[in-house]
Amino acid sequence: MPKKRSGGGLSTTQQAAKFLGVSVLAGAVMAGIALPAAGALGLAAKGSVQGFDDIPDNLKSPSLSQRTTILDSKGGQIATVYSRDRTVLDLKNISPYMQKAIVAIEDSRFYEHGAIDLKGILRAVNQNAQNGGVAQGASTLTQQLVKNYFVEEAGDDPTKVAQATQQTIGRKIRELKYAIQLEEKLGKKKILENYLNITFFGEQAYGVEAASQRYFSKPAKKLNLQESALLAGIVQSPSRYDPVNDEEEALKRRNTVLQRMAEVHDISQEQADAAKATKLGLHVSRPKNGCITAVKGAGFFCKYVEKVFLSDPVFGKTREDRAKVWNQGGLTIRTTLDPQSQASIQASLKDHVYKSDKVAAAATLVEPGTGKILGMGQSKAFGTGTNETEYNYSVNYDMGGSNFGFPTGSTFKPFVAAAALEQGRPSTQEYSSPNSMPYPSPVQTCGSKPWTNQGNEKVPNESESEQGPYQLKEAMAKSVNTYFVQMISDIGLCPVMNQIDKLGVVQGNGDKLPQVPSIALGAKGISPLTMATAYAAFASRGMYCTPVAIESISQQIGGREKSLDVPKSTCSRAMSETTADTVNSLLSGVIDSGTGQQAGLTDRANAGKTGTTDERKNAWFVGYTPNLSGAVWVGSATQQVQMRNIKIGGVWHDKVYGGQVPGPIWRDLMTGALTGKDAPSFNLINIPDPDRNKDKGQDDDNRGRGRHGGNGNGNTTDGSTISGQSDGGVVFPTPSFSFPDGFIQGNTNSGNGGDGGQR
Repeated sequence: MPKKRSGGGLSTTQQAAKFLGVSVLAGAVMAGIALPAAGALGLAAKGSVQGFDDIPDNLKSPSLSQRTTILDSKGGQIATVYSRDRTVLDLKNISPYMQKAIVAIEDSRFYEHGAIDLKGILRAVNQNAQNGGVAQGASTLTQQLVKNYFVEEAGDDPTKVAQATQQTIGRKIRELKYAIQLEEKLGKKKILENYLNITFFGEQAYGVEAASQRYFSKPAKKLNLQESALLAGIVQSPSRYDPVNDEEEALKRRNTVLQRMAEVHDISQEQADAAKATKLGLHVSRPKNGCITAVKGAGFFCKYVEKVFLSDPVFGKTREDRAKVWNQGGLTIRTTLDPQSQASIQASLKDHVYKSDKVAAAATLVEPGTGKILGMGQSKAFGTGTNETEYNYSVNYDMGGSNFGFPTGSTFKPFVAAAALEQGRPSTQEYSSPNSMPYPSPVQTCGSKPWTNQGNEKVPNESESEQGPYQLKEAMAKSVNTYFVQMISDIGLCPVMNQIDKLGVVQGNGDKLPQVPSIALGAKGISPLTMATAYAAFASRGMYCTPVAIESISQQIGGREKSLDVPKSTCSRAMSETTADTVNSLLSGVIDSGTGQQAGLTDRANAGKTGTTDERKNAWFVGYTPNLSGAVWVGSATQQVQMRNIKIGGVWHDKVYGGQVPGPIWRDLMTGALTGKDAPSFNLINIPDPDRNKDKGQDDDNRGRGRHGGNGNGNTTDGSTISGQSDGGVVFPTPSFSFPDGFIQGNTNSGNGGDGGQR
């Protein structure tokens, strides 16, 4: 029995026998002889070696995964994302020093042998036998390329990676056969090019271009002699020779490569010695991967683009198919993001809400008539650190948003008005609008069973002075709760549901809103993107366009560029032009003389609506000009902060109103976004004032008071009880109660509105 070395490994004789077996195997493969199931030298278990001729002749060069670049609408870079940081180059764009260095250290006889280097194998056998271990390998660059192909195909699956790199004779046979195929198919230069593009250089850099940028912040074409030697030396063991973490070891390895280049006469000994005398000369660029590196505060928009790609069937039938394309990378994605609008959003948010405040703010801008998302940002930065978040407060839950969006308060009332106008109600429609009243009952739903107020619950207005009768114009300006509840009672719930369906209005979790009169007061959670897109339909005279974030995509695959189909906005008529013009006239009044005066723009036509919810946990302003629509939300993402006696952006507020904090944010971001842009006008409708002169006082809107997805000051959608609401020093008591079974019909998502546990 052969003796083992003291370290427990194979003896010198056994090592020599093992490598001799490999050489015999190589010779057999070259001769095209099918090998038996078990090697004569005992190097593989029975059944582990596949016959050479049985291996399919179908090795294809994989499409190398590359970085994806996300651009704004003007071509400016927002971020790069990748599963593997790689940029594929032609050989002519790689430094000749780099080409020579990698050949010298990895396979110095590369241009002399075929796919397999028998002389190299014998040299390795001799060297390893002398050293008593495995000091030198014998794989050619072509064989290494094949192994890298297997690893690339395995992706990030650890099981597949292990299979691709397992040290078995079976894998070696496949590697050898495919190496022969590559030599015949590609030729030496293409093999070298592919190898330099596929191999791993450490520090998340795949391929020589990424490595050159990572370690020296320069393109691979400009690598000098010593820089090329350093990169070539890393390949054997990226962790051991990592120059960032172990300069001394990396320096030794670099000098080994330089000496080898001199020995094979790629450079002179004098050149090698001069290069050895230099320092590493690192100029490290840290990896910049993912939306966390996005510029201009566009991290949330960047992540939204990724979510769109992974969810839209235009990019693949299944999510797995879409993920494969995304991870493949090599994409150049031009988005709809307007750099001027995005910069304005970030500047306005920074001025009005500090990232360290107890509350946050989010804003989204959409272009009417196209659905293009022009800007998206929030006061807390994208990330995982202090005062940062990865939740996008502007979008629905399935697109990376909060659990259920945020209660919108009175910003929902224009949808009710639009539904009534579509039903033929006049712009001068009048209701008694008492200061407080029971919810009207019964109210017709879209089904056969009407909604009924089984608990005789009431809805109050914001202040005691809000006492009707009111016509629509004044009721909208003052945001009178009882008016809009009476309007829903008059026209029924189904016209409202049909109207919001046409405007794409759903809850933040994707569900339809419940058929209850309290929806007029905006107690359900909706995302800012949804609100901005819906209001854009008013601006475009009734045409609703689904939101889009991507304008075009091209992909580099195998040196070729192709264009990909992208999602298109679908535009449809949501209401008549007359209805939209009337709503625009009403909401212009909100800014001129109503609750939104602090939000008004002075240099162009604009309209909008304020909203504030129960216990002042959410405040909104949603507004638009004929060419830009924007929604601003301010509140606690966890719905735990009541915005009373609170400092926001360094300013103290006794009570926060929709027109008071979100309004000025909207005003400033719209001003910056529209600077230098056209200022078209609305087609306004003359809505006569009522023939009376009542001093009814004015406060902000009352604004969806249900604490748990409810309606105004008292009604909830989950059977809980709430107390009276105090605003402006006036308390409106509401009795404690619980809903009997069947009180709210058509709502299967109770608790998702006011305090739905949003994040």
